[in-house]
Amino acid sequence: MGNGWHGKLLRVNLTEKSCTIEPLNLEWAAAYVGGRGLASKYLMDEVDPAIDALAPGNKLILATGPLTGTYGAANGRYMVVTKSPLTGTIACSNSGGYFPCELKYAGYDLVIIEGRAETPLYLKIHNDTAELADASHLWGKTTDQTEDAIRAEFHGDAKVACIGPAGEKLVHFACIVNDKHRAAGRSGVGAVMGSKNLKAVAVRGTGGVTAADRAAFRDGARETLKMLRQHPVSAEGLPALGTAVLVNIINQSGALPTRNSQCGTFDKAEDISGERLAQTFLKRNKGCMGCVIGCGRVTRLAEPRFSGSGEGPEYETLWSLGAACGVSDLAAIVKANYLCDEYGMDTITMGSTVACAMELYEKGLLSDADTGMPLRFGDGNAMVRLVELTGKGEGFGTRAGLGSYRLAESCGAPELSMTVKKQEFPAYDGRAIQGMGLEYATSNRGACHVRGYLVSPEILGVPEKLDPEAIEGKAAWAKAFQDVTAVVDSAGVCLFTTFAIGIPQVTKLFNAATGHAFTEEQMMEAGDRIYTMERLFNLKAGIDPSQDTLPRRILSEPLPDGPMKGAVSRLPEMLSEYYRVRGWDEGIPSAEKVKALGLS
Repeated sequence: MGNGWHGKLLRVNLTEKSCTIEPLNLEWAAAYVGGRGLASKYLMDEVDPAIDALAPGNKLILATGPLTGTYGAANGRYMVVTKSPLTGTIACSNSGGYFPCELKYAGYDLVIIEGRAETPLYLKIHNDTAELADASHLWGKTTDQTEDAIRAEFHGDAKVACIGPAGEKLVHFACIVNDKHRAAGRSGVGAVMGSKNLKAVAVRGTGGVTAADRAAFRDGARETLKMLRQHPVSAEGLPALGTAVLVNIINQSGALPTRNSQCGTFDKAEDISGERLAQTFLKRNKGCMGCVIGCGRVTRLAEPRFSGSGEGPEYETLWSLGAACGVSDLAAIVKANYLCDEYGMDTITMGSTVACAMELYEKGLLSDADTGMPLRFGDGNAMVRLVELTGKGEGFGTRAGLGSYRLAESCGAPELSMTVKKQEFPAYDGRAIQGMGLEYATSNRGACHVRGYLVSPEILGVPEKLDPEAIEGKAAWAKAFQDVTAVVDSAGVCLFTTFAIGIPQVTKLFNAATGHAFTEEQMMEAGDRIYTMERLFNLKAGIDPSQDTLPRRILSEPLPDGPMKGAVSRLPEMLSEYYRVRGWDEGIPSAEKVKALGLS
């Protein structure tokens, strides 16, 4: 085993049914850290950015980071990198659980999946042995059914990442679900997997991960563990209520997008809050492998209308299937969340698409003949039904499965889709939190909160309190958070650790693991390199700077309620400054910037 990086990638050609082990480009690994950055570099090098995302020529890359699987706290992430069918941009979706560490323990830094199988297959990896197996008997099964079947026939201790029926049906926001309830959730990576007729990747790894400097790594791991156990967010808020702790906080800030962002507060937020979830359906919390935070929620439904058990919902899901749809029926939200896991769908886009459909219906742009049922804000039963139809690819669900932008566009009202680059907003209103509006607009994968979580300083006051209404300095903050996130993702570390730790700690662990001697400035430069390279991919894919914008509602319709009443996004005042801070000429990286980052 290597230090940090194993120095191996597995290349799987589905057309030829071949699996080959290749040496990793370690120069690229150092320049791009690993994980997200390294996989994006391989994608940029091997795939034409202009390709159809669902064509055989697109590639799907599963990537671990140099810290994935190490004993430093919360180092259990992997990334899925490809071109997105939802947005047309580069996609990188991140997940935790147990599968990421198992893939690292099998000895691989990357798995590059290319081509298209003629019939359904799944990939079996057992350390140095990798082979493709028939998956015809698994096609049509839900994610939990698929995992159970594969473990029974391949290896009882295998960890499985798979698609559900939504990925098979090419739902544009299908995700890849691992460990039954963890998901590489956004941008439609599951649809790409489905387009390749690949049902699952099953891994059994019995190796380990070594550090170049074990003593230094041990010291760094102890430091991060101490910081995580002392910070109120990672030691108290997330373990107690999970991300759902945010429902009341964001609602009280006037930044909870409600009824398809027509409002900024939800009068029934308490009914869908983390506190209410804890009182009703929560059984216990749960962490990913090696995690000391334990933000996951294990829940169970047992009532006349809905039943089932699983994990979640988390904050974004409580919002998207709840406030965004005007739904306060917590049982319906929990059930819809379970269905999204089983069918393999991103809950953010799913809920936002239901919300958009509800507004289209109430405005008379969709009829019962279109939808097959009334779709009104607040109707939890209708919301659950549309989630189910979408997962199955039936009825009106086939239109919903294309996401809210294409749905609204087909009704002649694309402005009612709350998206950037065709990807739906997360659970923060860009009118109430100015920095988040800027981050949405400039995110390389479309609207996203985990590419630069400015909610942390603007609302939570971490690492320092910023005025959410102010725009001064937000461009520099957005760039810094985006670059830090790129490094953290690429290292294989959970983003939630950054409430307590930062680049100094990640740099220390990275150096101890890999044997490099990066400065903190060099690590930040790596984040800039990754972010700028993603931008270059998008430009080659035809995603130009005109798409660095927000929906008309966010730019010109003032919030009608709450403490931020009257606010609109001041994006135009921040965007030029953001480009200047990044060294981009009106959204296009300058030749000098490209050269300085080694991207030319």
